[in-house]
Amino acid sequence: MDFEQLLKQLTPEIVSSLKRAVELGKWPDGRVLTPEQREQSLQAVLAWEARNLPEEQRTGYLAGSCKNTRSHSEQEDEKDSILRFQDA
Repeated sequence: MDFEQLLKQLTPEIVSSLKRAVELGKWPDGRVLTPEQREQSLQAVLAWEARNLPEEQRTGYLAGSCKNTRSHSEQEDEKDSILRFQDA
């Protein structure tokens, strides 16, 4: 089964279980995830979420984190207040 087929077969319950396994580092039965299992599970969760959830519900979403709310003059003032060291 390739990755695309796998993603089509995932349900919200399976994704939740994979996500929990990645967070805890172990499967629901207590077995430890290998680094490869952890990486592949995380990739599957992120890919499934990208296709099936709105952006604000996806893992790692930070609301407004990329927006610059400061005005241009505030940014210019900050540049002027930066302490710079000069070689003697």
